[in-house]
Amino acid sequence: MNRIEKTVWDLALPVVENSGYELWDVEYVTEGGQRYLRLYLDGPDGVDLDGCERVSRAMDPILDEADPVPDSYIFEVSSAGCERALKRPSDFARFMGANVEVKLYSAADGAKQWVGKLLAYEDGDVTIGSGQEERRFTKKQIASVRLRMEI
Repeated sequence: MNRIEKTVWDLALPVVENSGYELWDVEYVTEGGQRYLRLYLDGPDGVDLDGCERVSRAMDPILDEADPVPDSYIFEVSSAGCERALKRPSDFARFMGANVEVKLYSAADGAKQWVGKLLAYEDGDVTIGSGQEERRFTKKQIASVRLRMEI
């Protein structure tokens, strides 16, 4: 998490919690030449559009006052989604046994994308399994880990 994301996290956490949600992630990225500041929320019954709008409206004056982002940006608030990224150790602990998709920086055995059940997480290393096969990826290999919904 960079400095801007950390600052926004600290500003947003009480607002999000007071709205009855969990702050899942803060993202500050550039896409297509435009900067985006995004809050991702989770809740016991999910997150609806009205909840995102309430958090967005509550955050607007706080962001205006604190001015944590030096450039112009688009502010978005949304659900973390059912195929959310797992980043923190607590995310991995919470979803142990769930189906995940692991994307690698470089191919391992000819593939950069692996799918399986999350079996272990230790210091950034991830172990997944499918059937009788287990595969461990090191933190240095992993570009991202996301939940994967099976239909």
